[in-house]
Amino acid sequence: MDLVEKKLQSELVYEGGFLKVHKDKVLLPDESHASREYILHPGAVAILALTPDRQLVLERQYRYPAGRVFLEIPAGKIDPNEAPEQTARRELLEETGYQAASWRYLGTAYPCIGYSNEQISYYLAEALQAGERQLDEGEFLEVLTLPLEQVMQMALSGEICDSKSIVGLHWLAAYLDGRLPGAAV
Repeated sequence: MDLVEKKLQSELVYEGGFLKVHKDKVLLPDESHASREYILHPGAVAILALTPDRQLVLERQYRYPAGRVFLEIPAGKIDPNEAPEQTARRELLEETGYQAASWRYLGTAYPCIGYSNEQISYYLAEALQAGERQLDEGEFLEVLTLPLEQVMQMALSGEICDSKSIVGLHWLAAYLDGRLPGAAV
């Protein structure tokens, strides 16, 4: 069965600083028509920064759309003409002040497949060296480190509840258990 929907018409409804909202008319597999509204996103990275004593670097920050403070792994959007690996290195330094001598790609996931093309590439950062943060203008966050086991329990209990962090923690656990090979970058 062919499940692909074919784009018949596309309208740019909104173009913001980095998001674009489209409304498309599509042809469905049964030949009927439907409307699809979705967000185009430049992509993002998420970093699992692990210290030698198995502490994970986390951020606490307010997320306006959800109206609350979240505890999450460092992350950020990919700038134009920037490779995901470069974004990961830049975001870790900007947001946390840490630099890593060892980087490993863990995988890529689509967090919002029902309404966005956003992809998040996940990286493990090790051999960390602390330094000075370089936050973007208007960016306010707290950096902390917690034992990896505690962070895993916080995700299981729902205290850490953003999907980006949960996926990253899942892949980190699989990598540390030898179930996910990862690729050095």
